[in-house]
Amino acid sequence: MSTTFLIADTHFGHKGVCHFLREDGNKLRPWNTPEEMDEELIKRWNDTVGPNDKVYHLGDVVMNRKALPTLHRLNGDKILIKGNHDIFSLEEYTPFFRDVRAYHVLDNMLLSHIPVHPDSSIRYISNIHGHTHAHSLKDPWYYCVSVEQTDYYPIAFDIVKQNINVRNPRLI
Repeated sequence: MSTTFLIADTHFGHKGVCHFLREDGNKLRPWNTPEEMDEELIKRWNDTVGPNDKVYHLGDVVMNRKALPTLHRLNGDKILIKGNHDIFSLEEYTPFFRDVRAYHVLDNMLLSHIPVHPDSSIRYISNIHGHTHAHSLKDPWYYCVSVEQTDYYPIAFDIVKQNINVRNPRLI
């Protein structure tokens, strides 16, 4: 049986993200080069995701065309929810993803890259998103799966649902 996973903001090939700092002055990511970061992200992904598992990548997958071939090394049936840094043409992503979308609804939960406006909260159980990296929104309706929040691993959708339920039992 396959498992569904979520992940966001891998930023494969992004040199700058290796130097970004958190509000407390510590590094946002523990690697010094994009090559180190990419190899560890690939390892963690493939240690978690099997070839028949489904992965929704909630945006900002690569930061340059040079990093696109990295995506061939990742296990799973992948769907990309485009993020603000996913700026290449659709044809450049389709060799690596079964589908590319602006958003997706899964079990009445809205998957997006950027958190959606709170007025949408009446339509969906939760908004699972990326984009905010190490920051979490205070409202329990939002759930961030940026790699900084998942120890740089894809996270099982069932675990996300459990976590959402713990934070706000009325939702699920």
